[in-house]
Amino acid sequence: MSNELPPPAPPRSALTLRLWLAGFGVVFNGVAAVLLFRADLPVLGVLLAVVAVAAAVDLAWVAHRKRRGDPG
Repeated sequence: MSNELPPPAPPRSALTLRLWLAGFGVVFNGVAAVLLFRADLPVLGVLLAVVAVAAAVDLAWVAHRKRRGDPG
């Protein structure tokens, strides 16, 4: 019997995960903000809209880095 270990799996890209999470943040917070505005809760709606905008900026930045060819 050999004591060799199988080769490790190729690493997953952290930028791809961050891209998916930012996309989820944009959609989830955007929809939640609209629902809160419709439910007459404008303060929470504005808060979630700001978070959605921040997620959109992050999404654009990560997409830019992936297009540029950054590792990860």
